[in-house]
Amino acid sequence: MTTPDNWQKSSFSGSGDGNNCVEIATTPGSVHLRESDTPATRLSTAPGALADLLHHIKSGGLDAPAV
Repeated sequence: MTTPDNWQKSSFSGSGDGNNCVEIATTPGSVHLRESDTPATRLSTAPGALADLLHHIKSGGLDAPAV
């Protein structure tokens, strides 16, 4: 697996170099996610799978049902 070297900090993490942010990087055919305070722990997935997850989150598809 190719190791990414182009990590980008989430715009939702605010400014500065704090260690409380989500970072994303890409390699051919993969998207990689990590939290800046534990950079050795990474999640990797296909771009389409991440797009599907984000779509479900934005559309409320992962919300808990009302009781």
